Amino acid sequence: MPNPPIPTNAARAAVNAAAVLTRELEQRILTPAVEAVASDGRKQRWEAHKQERRAELTTGTIDAVRALGPDAGMDDIARHIGVSKTVLYRYFADKNDLAAAVTLAYVQTTVLPRLIEALSGDIGDYPLVRAVIHVYVDIVSTDPNVYRFTMNRPAGSRAVAADAERIFAGALASTLRSRLASRGASTAGAAIWAQAMVGAVTNAVQEWIAAPDQTSEAMADQLTMLIWGGVVAIVNADGDSERFSANPPMFLPVDTSE
Repeated sequence: MPNPPIPTNAARAAVNAAAVLTRELEQRILTPAVEAVASDGRKQRWEAHKQERRAELTTGTIDAVRALGPDAGMDDIARHIGVSKTVLYRYFADKNDLAAAVTLAYVQTTVLPRLIEALSGDIGDYPLVRAVIHVYVDIVSTDPNVYRFTMNRPAGSRAVAADAERIFAGALASTLRSRLASRGASTAGAAIWAQAMVGAVTNAVQEWIAAPDQTSEAMADQLTMLIWGGVVAIVNADGDSERFSANPPMFLPVDTSE
C-alpha cells in the first residue's frame, strides 16, 4: 500500500490526546481528595509530605518488584525498601492501593512515553504499526516483573491499567483519523478500530508473558501481521464497512497444480 505524505499534525494530535487523557487519569484514579482549607496550613503541609512520601515508596516498590518478582508481599517489599510494613500502611490503604500507585507511575514514566513517541513518528504506515507493537512487546519483555505486578492484576490497579489502555487507544484513534483523512477515507470507525487493536495486543501479550513460547521479536512480528492485515483491509475499503462487506478481501487461490 503506498504511503502518502504524513499530515504534519498527526504526531501533534496523538500527543495532545494522550496528554489530556493522562491528566484525567491522574485526577480520577489516584489523586486523593484534599480539603482545600487555606487557613489550615498544617493539613496542607501534611498532604504535601504524604504525596512526596508516597512517590518515594512507589519508586522503591518498583525496584523491589523488579528484584523480588511480581508476587512479592508487603513484608518483602518493605524489607527491600528498608522500612517497616507499618510505614507502607501509613501511606497506602492496602496492597491494591500500593499496586495502583505503582501502575500509574509505571504507565506515566515508562509505558506511555515510549508508546506515544513511537506512535508520533513521522514514518510510513507499515513501519509505524510495526514500531508501536515492537515497542510495547519490548517494554513488557524487558520488565516482566513490574508488568505482571501492575498491568496484570485482577483488582485494585486493574482500573488504572484499563484507563492506561484507554489513553493509548485515544492517541491511536487520533493518528488513525489523521492518516485516513489524508487519503479521503472515512474515519467514523477510528475509535472502534483503535480499541480493538489495543485490546488484541494487550490480551495476547498478557497471555504470552505468563508463559513465553517464542521470542519477543517473533511475538511482535505475529501481532504486526494481524494488525497490519486489518489496517490494509480498512484502507482498501476507504473505511466504509458497507463497501468492505460488499467486496471483502479474499484468500489467494490454493495451488493444486501438483
